[in-house]
Amino acid sequence: MESAMDTPELSIVIPVYDESGNILPLVEEVRSVLDRRLRYEIIFVNDGSTDGTGREIETQVAAHEVVRSVHHPVNYGQSAAVRTGVEAARSATIAVMDGDGQNDPKDILRLYGQLRAVRCLRMVIGERQRRQDGWLRRLSSRVANAARSRLLGDGFRDTGCGIKVFYRNDYLGLPAFNHMHRFLPALMRRNGRAVWSIPVNDRPRRCGRSKYVVNKRLWVGIADLLGVMWLQKRQL
Repeated sequence: MESAMDTPELSIVIPVYDESGNILPLVEEVRSVLDRRLRYEIIFVNDGSTDGTGREIETQVAAHEVVRSVHHPVNYGQSAAVRTGVEAARSATIAVMDGDGQNDPKDILRLYGQLRAVRCLRMVIGERQRRQDGWLRRLSSRVANAARSRLLGDGFRDTGCGIKVFYRNDYLGLPAFNHMHRFLPALMRRNGRAVWSIPVNDRPRRCGRSKYVVNKRLWVGIADLLGVMWLQKRQL
């Protein structure tokens, strides 16, 4: 039976799709930040990668007790990968981050500390400063965020930031649908959960190209946005 001392204080869920070359440096960086500070686990969710990502993850699983893995047989999408990781987590507290190196693992401690320090808080999200993406992605993200914030009234400028910390049971109580990761603050608030944002570091992608992209972000997101608005109007 797992003892309280063995249970991680924080489960870090990292969805990845064709991120070969990014796995080892990300594990090393997370360990350098969190070792001797927290009991934690890293859960990679390999979302149907077709490159060497799966092999690189299993190498890290074999090398480090804190690293775990789940493999999707095909690409189900980022929201599905996040949910798989949260369901597999052993901790009551979850951190989610991207697998491309753009999120700074040092910010995990800051978000986690804020969540634990304020009793009423149930989620803390990052708000990227000095974004390192190309101009087209920044523009599309700005338009999508503005539309979302105005229509949902969630009050956040950057819900697309990959780094978030929240409580597992709150997340599992949310309605599950494709692209839900873009609307987590609004969905949490719909369920009466307090959400804050704090500034976080944004860095250039370490290597490769993004696969979880904003391709047709605005058009794909319209149906999801309307769906979340519908949910808000029918909250209990």
